[in-house]
Amino acid sequence: MSAQNERYNMNADEYLERHHVLTYLSDAVTQLLEHKDENPKVNPAKFFCDYFLSLREGNHTLFREYSFIKLTHHNRSSFIHTVWKCFKHIGQKGDLLSIREYHSLIGLICHDFPFELVQKTARIILMDDALDCLISFSDFLYAFQVQFCYDEFLSKCSEVYQSLLIAHSPRETVVVPTSTEIEAQPHQSSGQASNDGVDTNQFYRALVNVCEGFHHSVPPLPALKEILSGASRVTFYGFLMAVAKSDSINSSIGRLPAKADLLSAADEQMTSPPIRPGTARQHRPDSVGPRLPPTTIISRPRPPDSKPSSRQSSGATKKSCTKTRKMAAPASDASAASSSSSPSDDESTGSGSTTN
Repeated sequence: MSAQNERYNMNADEYLERHHVLTYLSDAVTQLLEHKDENPKVNPAKFFCDYFLSLREGNHTLFREYSFIKLTHHNRSSFIHTVWKCFKHIGQKGDLLSIREYHSLIGLICHDFPFELVQKTARIILMDDALDCLISFSDFLYAFQVQFCYDEFLSKCSEVYQSLLIAHSPRETVVVPTSTEIEAQPHQSSGQASNDGVDTNQFYRALVNVCEGFHHSVPPLPALKEILSGASRVTFYGFLMAVAKSDSINSSIGRLPAKADLLSAADEQMTSPPIRPGTARQHRPDSVGPRLPPTTIISRPRPPDSKPSSRQSSGATKKSCTKTRKMAAPASDASAASSSSSPSDDESTGSGSTTN
């Protein structure tokens, strides 16, 4: 069923809920009342026009609080677009940053953005014992897009994966010693099963059941099927890396260009929201600059005085992190290693809904 036919088959309440119309109307009224305290002569009609124009263009999350940004899938994807437009120059210079430095940059446009989400993003790209390694901007951005837009879905996928892993792991043998000289030896097959991953067909069928009736945003099922059809078994982080690298999923979100065009795409003028929320004004760093009028055009926020130290992506720097996950198709560790020499993997240094 096409999106247009599906829209006409919805009743009024379903349409309002699907597109969060009441959510945005309530936020627009709230922002108008706050803005009216500072500017009693504000024109409500002009204010609402600017608000919904900014909403349509996806610039409405700039300097907003995290509770608003995570509210809808449109907000989340728009915030990803804002991060790309504001900090694209980092990737163009070839700088490599740590996860704390990326969190500091995001904090310039969302003062209370949680560090936990940035840490989850790093775990898609890096091994757990190498989270202090540096990450390129393109690798971080695509992984951050998937983690932020599908955070609840990925958490559910982790639960499904663990349940499949436990259900199909061999039972441990209980050794009853007959003398004090005999010691029970721990069973190691469970760890081996964990390294091999789970069956892709079973994992896909479980994900189909998760997507049915799920109240948060999920990736398109055809894209998930395409990802899982390349191997007989898959590890969870191999699945996450393939989702972050999938062109189909990136196109379905529709806020970032293809990876080949990420840094070469022409700069777009980004209009600021009609107002700055009070919470954002109170916490926004002074280095970002003074409050801007609604008509001001922003191409990039002014770099802060205390800009995180960046590293040029020289060969020595890239080689210093040897535990970066390879952005390969999901498979067992052996199959992932054999596929790492494909042309698509050479481009990356280690990459790897409606909401609450």
